[in-house]
Amino acid sequence: MFRRDALRVGAGAAIGVAGIAGCLGRSESPNFAEGFEGGLGEWGPEATIGPEVDIADFEWEVDVSGTEAAEGERSLRVWNEGDHDDGVTWVSHPISVESGRAYGIEATGRFWSESESFNTIRHAVMRLGPEPAEVEDDFPQLGVNSTEFGETPIGGLREPLWLADGWREYSFEWTTPELSTDTLHFAVGTAVIWEADATHYVDDLTVTVEPR
Repeated sequence: MFRRDALRVGAGAAIGVAGIAGCLGRSESPNFAEGFEGGLGEWGPEATIGPEVDIADFEWEVDVSGTEAAEGERSLRVWNEGDHDDGVTWVSHPISVESGRAYGIEATGRFWSESESFNTIRHAVMRLGPEPAEVEDDFPQLGVNSTEFGETPIGGLREPLWLADGWREYSFEWTTPELSTDTLHFAVGTAVIWEADATHYVDDLTVTVEPR
């Protein structure tokens, strides 16, 4: 389990602790499907919160759990506290691409909420870009989904959770500019909105990368 004590461990540390990933990872093809059946693998846990709160005071946990699963027997569990009415917790995975090329990318994932709620307790956040996410502003704003735009510097979405009891699919498309990097960073997690602790599960992630 990763929690605030392991803050900013990054992907390199996660490889040694969590075991073998259940995805293709940094193989010859950038496409992959992740169900977390084999642990976190190359997924590096991260968290951030606004400057008015010391990051050490933000409680969060990330691990792989058998409690809920959209496919298979395990999924990613993301828990964070709501005391500060702020904060984002996520995992990030590297994706190998070819520098000097542009791509059309589609990413999907399924998020679990305990129930349907009229209150917006958490947001689902997904982000794909040439630099890793570090702060909340690196993720899209509420209601933004890169599918709706043309070529953009990063891809992703930020949409409400708790819209359904159980699993709900989220997806975005990203039309990249010509890239000057050979690595993209795919981040998936939850953002705190309501002052309540909350657990969500993430499963059945896919990324499809096509040169254009």
